[in-house]
Amino acid sequence: MPMPQNLIFVRHGESEGNVANHLSKRGDDTLFTPEFKSRHTSLWRLTDKGRGQAQIAGAWIKENIGSQFAKYYTSEYIRTMETAALLGLPHAEWFCEFYLRERDWGDLETTTAQERETLFARAMKKRETQPFLWTPPGGESMASLCLRIDRFLDTLHRECDDKNVIVVCHGEVMWAFRVRLERMSQEEYLLLDRSKDPKDRINNCQIIQYSRINPRSGMSHSYLNWMRSVCPSDTTRSRNEWQEVIRKQYSNEELLERVSHVQPFVKTL
Repeated sequence: MPMPQNLIFVRHGESEGNVANHLSKRGDDTLFTPEFKSRHTSLWRLTDKGRGQAQIAGAWIKENIGSQFAKYYTSEYIRTMETAALLGLPHAEWFCEFYLRERDWGDLETTTAQERETLFARAMKKRETQPFLWTPPGGESMASLCLRIDRFLDTLHRECDDKNVIVVCHGEVMWAFRVRLERMSQEEYLLLDRSKDPKDRINNCQIIQYSRINPRSGMSHSYLNWMRSVCPSDTTRSRNEWQEVIRKQYSNEELLERVSHVQPFVKTL
């Protein structure tokens, strides 16, 4: 199916929620005031640091990718719209797309780290079993998020063949795009989700670019076969190199090898 020539994703800059949750994990819940907890997460603003990250990311995009795109998309959340505007792309005309909204964490949306471990201890324990399939109470699993990402990819198939497209969205939304565009297995996702390597994270204002153009030969192909990930505000936190996208396929023997790692509970009589 047709796809953009280049597809660029940008995570929003540091938000009020990022700061509040980071402090909460360290035992400081002072930002979780009643007013803060009553506000929907879609209304979180960028911090001063986040606004600076967005400007740095915009400068990097203009220098290393280009300043003009055929289509501009952003999540309707405040922090993503603010980031999109602060990229400073000239003559940009943004489509606000609700399919790009952040993953729904349901009852866990504005809870402190301690509340998650006490009030929702059972749910958090279940998450350890299979994070990709796990659903927060009243929320959305990563698997379900991937389904609405497919709806957005359908739009790109229909409307953006051979075009350059930029999308400003959220960290877990970008993970969902990675899963679908790279045909990533649940096993591969789990390894990355549990990785301690900071270069496996999607940081604030991280840029992920997919391209149909081979960066070595300059030849164009039918699929988005190359990817690079850059965090312009701190390049030590990203790989900064083009990588070929390898979409794994399995032989019968390889499938049976994967199955063999799970011990059966019931043996044939």
